[in-house]
Amino acid sequence: MMNSASWTPLHAQLHRTLKVRQLLPLQQRLLVAVSGGQDSMSLIKLLLDLQPKWGWDLAIAHCDHRWRSDSGANADYIEQLAQSWQLSFYRQTAQQIPKTEADARHWRYQVLSEIALTHNYDYVVTGHTKSDRAETLLYNLIRGSGSDGLQALTWKRPIDIAANVNNTNHNIGLVRPMLEILRSQTGQFCQDQQLKIWEDSTNEDLSYARNRIRTELIPYLQTHFNPQTEQALAQTAELLQAEVDYLEQTTEQLYQQAVSTEPESSGLKINRLILRQAPLALQRRVMRRWLQQILPTSPSFEHIEKLTALISAPNRSQTDPFPGGAIAKVDHQWIERF
Repeated sequence: MMNSASWTPLHAQLHRTLKVRQLLPLQQRLLVAVSGGQDSMSLIKLLLDLQPKWGWDLAIAHCDHRWRSDSGANADYIEQLAQSWQLSFYRQTAQQIPKTEADARHWRYQVLSEIALTHNYDYVVTGHTKSDRAETLLYNLIRGSGSDGLQALTWKRPIDIAANVNNTNHNIGLVRPMLEILRSQTGQFCQDQQLKIWEDSTNEDLSYARNRIRTELIPYLQTHFNPQTEQALAQTAELLQAEVDYLEQTTEQLYQQAVSTEPESSGLKINRLILRQAPLALQRRVMRRWLQQILPTSPSFEHIEKLTALISAPNRSQTDPFPGGAIAKVDHQWIERF
């Protein structure tokens, strides 16, 4: 049990967040992703210290992307930490070095889901912070994302199930409990707790967009526009998350009313008379979901807009081909795929 001297404001903040948001229930098996950087080191130390109050069964997972010459030594360091804390440790090394940030992220979450499913962990826990949330909002805003992308770094969501793991009945939650904690706070915490941080040299590589946002754009915004830029952006993401949840629930209801499948048709059909009564925001969301069913790639804004235009178009109107060759046509009250 922790003594009072070890109970810091960050311990209190995380303990309160976990209770209020009900993120990590009592007595659960938690797989904690630890890279060795200040955020994940703060996360595992905080969870270890809170463990007596929550009764978790903790374990550490480390994913070695092989991006750096010292990545093996980095993984060895995390393994030694796990041993010193008497925690189970899972280490995975990439067979092929990921070429992009997106590839690395996809591989990392695939590995974490495989470990969690294979060893029966209920939650995968990552050290994303309020700073990460602000950077993700900016990154997706620059790419032209809608509200879904801007709030993408959420407190919890189901983790994608790895295709080569058979135990698909076990639902795994991905939880990010530190989204109210700034990166500056985790750095100070590691210093106060004398936690050795393994510095990742790739974080300084400005060829990665997220690094440039972190090291150049956000400091510029803090200096010239708002010293509280990270807090303001993270607050926007939090507000958007609640609004997106509401819109998605409403879209689900409208989709069930407006979209039908008939065996004699070529697939999904949209009743445009029903959609005409709906707000444009919901029309677009229904169309995006419809396109996700028929396109080989994620639908773009342009794809969604040209399909949405058919809601009020004259009979027999049609789109030009979508990726994969599908065409949407108006047949009286219906929009159909051909």
